[in-house]
Amino acid sequence: MSDSYFPRWREVTSGQAAVVAPDERLPWLQTTAMGVQHVIAMFGATVLAPILMGFNPNIAILMSGIGTLIFFVITGGRVPSYLGSSFAFIGVVIAATGYAGQGPNTNLGVALGGIIVCGLVYVLIGVLVAVTNERHRKTAPLRGVEVDEIERGAAVHWIERLMPPVVTGAVVAVIGLNLASIPIKNMAPTGFDTWMQAVTFLCVGLIAVYSRGMVQRLLILMGLIAASIVYAVLTNGMGLGKPIDLGPLAAAPWLGMPQFAKPVFEVNAILLIAPVAVILVAENLGHIKAVSAMTGRDLNPYLGRAFIGDGIATMVSGAAGGTGVTTYAENIGVMAATKIYSTAMFVVAALIALLLGFSPKFGALIQAIPLPVMGGVSIVVFGLIAVAGAKIWVDNRVDFSQNRNLIVAAITLILGTGDFTLKFGQFALGGIGTATFGAILLYALLNRSRATA
Repeated sequence: MSDSYFPRWREVTSGQAAVVAPDERLPWLQTTAMGVQHVIAMFGATVLAPILMGFNPNIAILMSGIGTLIFFVITGGRVPSYLGSSFAFIGVVIAATGYAGQGPNTNLGVALGGIIVCGLVYVLIGVLVAVTNERHRKTAPLRGVEVDEIERGAAVHWIERLMPPVVTGAVVAVIGLNLASIPIKNMAPTGFDTWMQAVTFLCVGLIAVYSRGMVQRLLILMGLIAASIVYAVLTNGMGLGKPIDLGPLAAAPWLGMPQFAKPVFEVNAILLIAPVAVILVAENLGHIKAVSAMTGRDLNPYLGRAFIGDGIATMVSGAAGGTGVTTYAENIGVMAATKIYSTAMFVVAALIALLLGFSPKFGALIQAIPLPVMGGVSIVVFGLIAVAGAKIWVDNRVDFSQNRNLIVAAITLILGTGDFTLKFGQFALGGIGTATFGAILLYALLNRSRATA
């Protein structure tokens, strides 16, 4: 890479190189096409998450674009990534606001305050990592230790000790399990709606297994579209349920200012939402590792800046009425398939997201999605979150024959799924919060006991 703060992208053609590095780019027309593809890849989740929390989808996609640009600037354009709505916030936001799963979230302000504080915690962790990296980089030559080893030990090792796979896997699984009752109890008011939920997750399943290429990568979005078509045929065509009303979509203008919201800072909501910073750290750490492996470039030196960029983007998003943001696995999948890692295409993707954010018609289209279809998609998404936690255990070969790991995982899952709540005077820490803090503290206690035995 160049010595300048931002990369000076060297233009290559698809025939010149099998892999396009972060500091390279295709011709701008092809780079723009790749940017559109990344917007499509992140579209389903970035739009779905705010709907499940009662946020304005226009604000969410607008802030995903702004967040991506913030991340690009703070990392110096060295880390290829798009920032989109984080699913890690869904459970805690619903718990903090009492959202019922339909329409705008009337208690949105308290969630925004918690998201901002969560972003601040995330930034502080990033600053600590960046300062530690720099300190060890300067002292490494004096101790005769390879700088790369010192950087990894300083910036990554302590995070992995605090949040080993058994902890992160349990906490991620809890987020999905804690949400399980929302679509089943609140998003299917009639028997017909319940059947439509089943049709929806069946559509997603069929696309996930039998489709290929980009359609398979967009399985949530494609399943949602297919189920909506079935719903329209059964309701608008056959009169079996509440028909889809496209009137607001037709009336909405193509361009207009989105409706911003103001944060409200309440201690209960903050205590519930702020611990999500632990999950964001784990997500971003995994992203850095994955991209480093794919590009063959050590991105550990940018770990602190990546945390700071993601944290600031989350704070800015919360201040405007948007969801918390995170690095996106969908974009890793696209990069892995195309072998194109240029950070230029993420700038293009961010600018496209900004345009969508200023389109009320786009927001009206999202609001037209039938509730039971969203419920069916939610069942899939929440289940995937829970399974993602189990996948962390499998990928890292967590040994459950060790009582320490077994107890940490078992207690964490029940605390979160059963919504175990601890009260401190007038304040209450709900299931996801107690599960997160409990997993970290319990592992530290049991690990220390084992070390001193």
